[in-house]
This record gives sequence, C-alpha cells and structure tokens, in this order.
Amino acid sequence: MILDAMQYTIFHLSHTDLDGYGCQFITKNYFKNIKFYNSNYGKEIDEKYAQILRDIEIVAAAKNIILITDLNLTLEQSKTFDERLKSIKIPVKLILLDHHQSGAECANKYAWYFLDTSRSAAKITYDFFSKIYGEDKRIGRLADVINAVDIWVDNSSDFELGKVCLNLIANAKELNRIMFDEANTEFMFWLLQNSMDYLDKENTHILLENDIHAIKKMFFKNDKDDTLSNLVSKYNVSQLNRFKDKMSIVYKGKKGILTFNIGAVSIVGNDFLTQNPDYDFFMDVTSRRTVSFRANGKVDVSKIAYELAGGGGHPNASGGAIAGFRDSFLYDNIKNQIIDLIRLKEESA
Repeated sequence: MILDAMQYTIFHLSHTDLDGYGCQFITKNYFKNIKFYNSNYGKEIDEKYAQILRDIEIVAAAKNIILITDLNLTLEQSKTFDERLKSIKIPVKLILLDHHQSGAECANKYAWYFLDTSRSAAKITYDFFSKIYGEDKRIGRLADVINAVDIWVDNSSDFELGKVCLNLIANAKELNRIMFDEANTEFMFWLLQNSMDYLDKENTHILLENDIHAIKKMFFKNDKDDTLSNLVSKYNVSQLNRFKDKMSIVYKGKKGILTFNIGAVSIVGNDFLTQNPDYDFFMDVTSRRTVSFRANGKVDVSKIAYELAGGGGHPNASGGAIAGFRDSFLYDNIKNQIIDLIRLKEESA
C-alpha cells in the first residue's frame, strides 16, 4: 500500500496510554493533515468511531484514512465498522494496527486489521510508516523505549526509561480530555517530545523522573511562574474562555457555563465567573451523576440545584445529583442531556 502523505487526511483513533499516544506522536511526524481521537475500550470506541465518520463528512476531503492503533476491536465492532464505512459516499481507507492477541479472529477476517503480537502498537506504527516515508532515528528510539515497557522486555536497556514514560502519561491528569481533547493531546505530545531529550543519557530514567514536575509546568506556564495546580487552573479557565459559547446554557433567563468533570470546581468556577461577568452561574456535572453549582452573587444557585438536581446548599455554592444522567465520552451528548433537563423543568414550572 502506497500512501501519499500530502494527499490524505488522517483521522487517527488510539488508546489513552503511553503506547496509544506514542502511536499518534509517531504519525504526527509523517502526516500534516491529521485529527486525533482517543478512547478506552467498550462503548467509547463506538462513540469515537461515529464521531470520526461525522467529521469525515464535514471535512469532505478527497482522500481519507481512518487509522486505529493500540485498540483491538470485538468481532461485532469490526463488522459494524466495516459496514458503516461502506455506507458513506466519501472515499475512506481503514487501517488498524494492533498487537493484542484478542484481536486475532478479527485480523483473520478483515484485510484492514493488521495484528502483530511481537511488537507494541507504537513500534508497529513506526515500522509501518518509516518503511513508506523513511526513518527518523529519534522517533525510532522513542518507539523502542515504548516497546520495551509495553510488551515488558525487562532485560532491555530501554526498560527503565520506558517505565518512567509509562507513568508520565498515566499520571498526566491535568486536562480533561472530554472537554479539551485537542489541548490534552497537545499536552501528551509535549510530554513525549520532552522525554526524547533524555534518550541515551546515563541514568536517563532517574533524570527524567526528577524533571517531570518542571516539564509539566513549562507547558502550562504563560508568563508568571506559580504552583503547578494554580497554573493548571488558569489554563483550564483559558480553555473555558475559548469554548464558552459552545458550553453556554440558559436556565430561567440566567446564563451559565456547563463543564464535565472539571475538578477544583470552586477555584475554576470562581475564576471563570470573575473573568466573565456576563455569566450568572457555573455548573459542573460528573460521571457519577453528581453536579456542582457556583455563583458570584448574581443568582442563588441553591434554588437552581434544588430545581434541577434535587439538591441545595449555599447561594454561591451548591450541589445535587441527576438521577437519569447517562455518562458519555462526548461533550455534546452530555450538554444535550442537561438542555433536555432544563427544558422539562421549565415546561413543568
């Protein structure tokens, strides 16, 4: 298969661990027109695949590739994906590169399903594209490091550095990938890019582990230095300011912003409302169906919490729970549920 890197638009879905983000970091090195998606297993894969198909129709590029890495599909998912791909009119190639033995049945049935259990997905991805477009020694070294830890080659000289990189990505929880997927991917790439500076140094794994805090701060720091938690909060507020139109909701004439699993609700909520005086309240829903409300003296959120979520609290800080809330991996699905809830409450008032 010969792929012209300049002609194709790539829609790359990958896992949410070191190997998965490593695959995307590698493809970024070879393709310019590329959009990234990440998923764990189960229903999330289906939601992200459906999102990719919608995006393909919106972008309407002449040549498209759906690339799936480090995710093994069930036989039913493979069948559904194959059928849905054939139903759209835009030309699309599907390529899946994986290393999980549980995908063997799918690999035997579908030509687009490439399986090799001897290498990590990042190593497979690098070997696949480097044969087409040429080698990059530093990217190749990173793939070797990921390979050593992902398939647990504990006698490899890259194993200890791989362990540090594994934890580096696993503990990078500073950004919410449901709301800020592009920023989260950029953050993961920042961590991987900086980890490459430690390749082949003496005691490289120790040096990288010692510097992780500083590397993270460099990503979030704009001008003034601060603690990592404060820098992350400021960054989250800047992201909310960027996407506030998309995240806005209205309840009984009062304007609010809806977030999902934002964390540090009091800090982020207060900072956002202070910077955006045209907003009356801040609402955060969690995957546990709980909801937190914050205000800045313009509305009594204890009343909103009672009416929308059977809760209560203080005028500027309240909470509750939404019994019928269904967790999702797409922000639009979450917001649509809240809009429906608001509509029902307003109609019954």
